[in-house]
Amino acid sequence: MLSVGFRALFRREVLRFIRRPKNTFMPPAITNVLYFAVFGLILGGRIDQIAGFDYILFIVPGLVVLGAISNAFENASFSIFHGRWNEYIHETLTSPLSYAEMVVAYVGASAVRGLIVGVIIAIVGRLFVPISIEHGLFLVVTMVVITALFAGFGIIGGLVARDFDDLTVMNQFILRPLVFFGAVFYSLETLEQAWQVQVSLLNPMVYMVDSVRYGLLGYSDMTSVAPAAYAEYAPYASLTVLTVLTVVVIALDVYLFKIGYGLTD
Repeated sequence: MLSVGFRALFRREVLRFIRRPKNTFMPPAITNVLYFAVFGLILGGRIDQIAGFDYILFIVPGLVVLGAISNAFENASFSIFHGRWNEYIHETLTSPLSYAEMVVAYVGASAVRGLIVGVIIAIVGRLFVPISIEHGLFLVVTMVVITALFAGFGIIGGLVARDFDDLTVMNQFILRPLVFFGAVFYSLETLEQAWQVQVSLLNPMVYMVDSVRYGLLGYSDMTSVAPAAYAEYAPYASLTVLTVLTVVVIALDVYLFKIGYGLTD
């Protein structure tokens, strides 16, 4: 049974972005209309199909991931940092909530924002190209895991940041470039050299984009680069690793709250 305090904190964090749709939901919708128009319709007409999919359809999962995890990260990092900056996070820390409840409330609310943005981007994509979901349950679990993971990273970012510029640097100059090089606009099969594939596999975003693409389109790059005996299970292995990483990051968040790291600076 969820405590009253947990529900109150979770509700406050959700209402914080729900009440400002022009700031939280309109920008990703407009940005992705431009992505689909430029990369999908204009450039897509000049690019051959990738893995049997039209280019505009192939990039949908990557753009969903980009929007979902960016917003989950941004929401958590801004919420924590803003609370520190204006010193109202002290009220949360002195409440009867456990540190785990505090962290899960922040992570859960930020993940909700990421999931909503992911759905919005999918709807925008649906306006440009027909989309059917191949592995619905796998897709839902993957989206929950990756948004929770980056909400957890967002909490760490909010604790580490010393000013608002730090938050911008983390999201715009670290997170987004990693996603763009995470096989959003290309398939690993299109890389000509084996070392290029190996370098790409060091980027954790590759596994997130690939997992969402598998859930949405039923196609996975991992099946082509994994050993033949395990190729069939490659998407599930990626999801398992992402799930374990999410648990570890959230546990780290709880520990940082417990020791008060950055909370009272």
